[in-house]
Amino acid sequence: MSKGVYEARLEKDLASIRKRIRKMGKSVVAAVRDATQAVLDSDTDLATDIVLGDMPINRQARDLDERCHRFIARHLPSAGHLRFISSAMRLSKTLERIGDYAATIARAGLHFTKKPPEMLRQDIELLGGHATTVLQQCLDAYDKESVVEARANRSVVNRYGATFDKVYEDLLEVGRSGEYAIEDLFALHAIVHRLERVIHMGKNISEQTLFTLTGERKGEKTFDFLFVDRAGAGAALLAAQFCRKAYPEAGTFRCAGWDAAGEPNETFVQFADSKGIDLRVAVPVSFDDIRENFEDFDFVIDLEGGIREHIRRVPFHTTILSWPLTDSSDPSAVHKELVPRLNDLMEVLRGESEDDG
Repeated sequence: MSKGVYEARLEKDLASIRKRIRKMGKSVVAAVRDATQAVLDSDTDLATDIVLGDMPINRQARDLDERCHRFIARHLPSAGHLRFISSAMRLSKTLERIGDYAATIARAGLHFTKKPPEMLRQDIELLGGHATTVLQQCLDAYDKESVVEARANRSVVNRYGATFDKVYEDLLEVGRSGEYAIEDLFALHAIVHRLERVIHMGKNISEQTLFTLTGERKGEKTFDFLFVDRAGAGAALLAAQFCRKAYPEAGTFRCAGWDAAGEPNETFVQFADSKGIDLRVAVPVSFDDIRENFEDFDFVIDLEGGIREHIRRVPFHTTILSWPLTDSSDPSAVHKELVPRLNDLMEVLRGESEDDG
């Protein structure tokens, strides 16, 4: 086979795969949009169509997967072509999963015993609009091979945390009212959770786009940590500064105290100096000053065991770790007790420890 004929065959096979990605993407976006509308309108016929429509989406996914495998066997791709086929196979699975989410949303809507309350109808409409918009924009960036748009879309997805927390708080409020059957509450939760997952899938699509175009791999997930105790000037301060030095790539580390001292504890300052940790650059922060932004933290590490007395509720996406210290006044004991626990935590979250250097 001449080079010209081979290249024409290669481009034809690539175009065929791209065409099927577009077709599947269009089907999935429509499924999410229509499933949301079926819930809002209590449209059982439309909901049933979405459930049945999941079968063709699954067939499209199998067809796309088979074509990608045939492409590999026929062309033995490398470099950019190999990255494209790898991302196409992953995208096929992602879109198939989103199709499953749409079917679940539609099924949940079919099981309501009465219409959702107006507050949650507005939440579902909001999430559904965000989900379809984000999904379409991410697929457009993939199709246009736009690095700039893919990066922008990935950043947008990260900004929805507060929206999700608000929706889940509304769901809890409806549950506490006692006006809706448990079946309705489970159905509502299924709907908002799947819409949330669709939005997060947009980030996955953006990362596949960047991998295809630049070879950039998905970065390690980072986290926002908050260490708290009474004064925020000793153990919590030492823990935060230690982590900033030991795990600079793991995320952000802050500390606070609900009865914050005016300056760092001098005993801890001197001990930290011996470990090459500078506490003088930090100022103890009152917990009241960060209370309104509490939901920004992924992990709150309570070193005294009293944090829950100072918050109204724990945000849905925030995890509290209760690590009461044996002797919080002795910096050497604090250091000895915390370092292994922090190493273990980082190993679980990121597969790294202080010794990985």
